Amino acid sequence: MTNRPPDIVSPVTDRMLPQVTSADEARANGRVPYDKPTPGNAIMLFIDHQVGLMAGVRDFPSLAEYKSNVIGLARTAKALKMPVLLSSSNAQWQNGDTLSEIKEIFPDEPIYRRTGIINCYEDPTFRKAFETLVARSGRRHIIISGVTIGTCCAMPTLSLLHDGYSVFPVIDASGAWNHYEAEAAMSRMARAGADLVTTFALACELQGDWKLPTANDMLAPFQHNLSEYGFVLQNFWNNANQHTVPDPFGMVK
Repeated sequence: MTNRPPDIVSPVTDRMLPQVTSADEARANGRVPYDKPTPGNAIMLFIDHQVGLMAGVRDFPSLAEYKSNVIGLARTAKALKMPVLLSSSNAQWQNGDTLSEIKEIFPDEPIYRRTGIINCYEDPTFRKAFETLVARSGRRHIIISGVTIGTCCAMPTLSLLHDGYSVFPVIDASGAWNHYEAEAAMSRMARAGADLVTTFALACELQGDWKLPTANDMLAPFQHNLSEYGFVLQNFWNNANQHTVPDPFGMVK
C-alpha cells in the first residue's frame, strides 16, 4: 500500500463562507450571480396538489414517486420553518381536495381556494395574501411547485419573474399530463430566467450545513420521502452502536 499524507479534517466549528464577490460585481464581470434561496429569504408555494389533478400525472414512473417528492418538499418547508402559501383550484368539482398529507403538515395554514382563475398569481384573493406575506417578511425568493407544471407552476412562475421575483420551480414536485408538457414548461421557465430545482437537491441547498440546528428535523424528508437515502440512513444507524443483525463470523467489530 502506498504511503498517503494524513487526511485533513475541517473543524466542526467551521461555518459556511459567503461568495468572495458581490452579485453586482459578478454581473459587471459577465458572470451569473449565485442568488441562492435560503430558509431566511424564501417563501414556498404549493399550488393545486389536489387528488383529482394528481391522478392525471403521466410523466413519472409512478404516482407514488411523485407524491413522495411533494410531501418531502412540504416536510422540508416545515423543518426549516419557512413561510408557505397553499392554493387549490375548483376543489369543489373534479379537481378534488388538496392532498391530506399537505393539510396535516400545515394544519394552521389556510388553503386559498380559487374558483376559476387558473394562474394563482392572477387571482385577487391569493395575490393579496401573497403580497401581504412578502411585505411582512421582506422575502422575494419564491419556491413553487404545482400540478400541472405547464399551468399551475409555469404560469405563476412567468408572472412572478415579470414582477421582479427570483423564482425556483421544483420540477420533480410538479407533474404533467405528458412529457411534452413538462419539457415545454421547463424550457419556457428557464428561458424566462427561473432557476429550475429538484426536491432533495433544493433541500440540501436550503440546509447548507448539516451542523446547523435544523439538521435533525431535516433528516425526516430524506428518510421518509427519498427512500434510497432512507435505506442508507437506517442501515447505518441500525449498526452504528449496536449490531441489529449479529455477525456469526465475528468479522464486524
